Amino acid sequence: MENNNLDLNVLEKQMMENLAKLREMGIEPYKYNFNATHSIKELIEKKDEFVDKDIEISIAGRMISERKHGKVMFIDVKDQIEKVQVYIKKDIVGEQKYLAAKLFDIGDIVGVKGKVFLTHTGELTLAASDIDILSKALKPLPEKFHGLKDLEMRYRKRYLDLIVNDESKIVFRRRSEIINSIRKFLSERDFLEVETPILQPIYGGAFAQPFTTHHNTHDMQLFLRIANELYLKRLIVGGINRVFEFAKDFRNEGIDRTHNPEFTQVEFYQAYADYNDMMNLVEEIFEVLVPEKKITYGEMEIDFTRPWRRVDFFKSIEDKTGFDVRGKSTEELKEIAKKLNIDLEGKKTYGKILDEIFSEKVQKDLVNPSFVVNHPLEISPLARKHREIEGVVERFEPIIAGMEVGNSFSELNDPIDQRERFMKQVDERKQGDTEAFQMDEDFIESLMYGMPPTGGVGLGIDRIVMLLTNQHSIRDVVLFPLLKKEK
Repeated sequence: MENNNLDLNVLEKQMMENLAKLREMGIEPYKYNFNATHSIKELIEKKDEFVDKDIEISIAGRMISERKHGKVMFIDVKDQIEKVQVYIKKDIVGEQKYLAAKLFDIGDIVGVKGKVFLTHTGELTLAASDIDILSKALKPLPEKFHGLKDLEMRYRKRYLDLIVNDESKIVFRRRSEIINSIRKFLSERDFLEVETPILQPIYGGAFAQPFTTHHNTHDMQLFLRIANELYLKRLIVGGINRVFEFAKDFRNEGIDRTHNPEFTQVEFYQAYADYNDMMNLVEEIFEVLVPEKKITYGEMEIDFTRPWRRVDFFKSIEDKTGFDVRGKSTEELKEIAKKLNIDLEGKKTYGKILDEIFSEKVQKDLVNPSFVVNHPLEISPLARKHREIEGVVERFEPIIAGMEVGNSFSELNDPIDQRERFMKQVDERKQGDTEAFQMDEDFIESLMYGMPPTGGVGLGIDRIVMLLTNQHSIRDVVLFPLLKKEK
């Protein structure tokens, strides 16, 4: 580790010396601004408008390589993903500018003015008439710009990852495009985008442990939201018939390739609809996100062609394991799990055991997009009872490549039934299930004023981005994932 710059390596010392020399020359190495007339991307896309046209333009970016040949220098300047070669000749830029340019280091941010031409090898090049340092780098780029390979370093120092790995930039650009596409899809269908509280006095809407905090002025314990569902349904009660929110949610749980304690969801609710309508909406969203219908994820080819397969929760378990788990007691489920070699550590309740059996024996084999339907009532306290099938609810989970990417209900709008469901959750909590729902009296009261029939969906943005960018860890699609402290 560095200690007051006493352990700077040779390259860092050279960069500090170059900084001092620039200042000795009267050159300020950290400018306030620079008027770039074009991005490098624009220059490349519109090169025919500039090549040999005697038009002076200006670009800015990071210097990523240099070649010195006496009174001539070539450098490569990169802006975002695109780069361009810059030709610097002492006789054109002048002696002081040329001497200053020789003090530039790989990683420096520079601004260049000049005219565009093609070299004899056909390379697009900007002949500098003026060049200036905009920001002096004092640390060398990792591995001489050949790429940052250390995964932990990529996550801890995402800025370095983005500098040296174009693939990472492309992933995060795609993430933004995916979010914008979903937002556009919902807005065009008259869904209103809203914001609901992140700090909540009662957390709910999902099975999870919250992060706890305290508000000093009101002397209140508060929780970072684990879901925004109950607030959005209050808005349905209030007469906003179509509503959505891109939400940061927080769950105090383990970290693995598909879980980060802070994650992004989009939840949307539509009055006078049910979960069948929501299935159609989800399929339509993915038609927009995957217009080519098929993607490759790892070694899997995934086909998004509609209609997606419907998979019955109980029947799929029986088909895969030979065990009919419907109506079994908690102890009977434990015995079945034991016979199936399923580790139930931390899974004590009926619903948790059942969910684990499904995850281990069915979910991981669902590659093409599937809607898992007819979940047990016990693990779906916010969903309406199925209108035809006893003991299950009108709920679906979209599963793609073995990953759950969302959740949806025909929303429970009967306040008496909802209170009873919450009471059962309170009992589960007393039995040691720390993820069970809390009683939310205000939400129940809102239902007593009447909530129309409603369909709701939550989609996990991070997992969708993983799928559509062929990434296999959530850390690769979250700019700054939570990591352990450095040793």
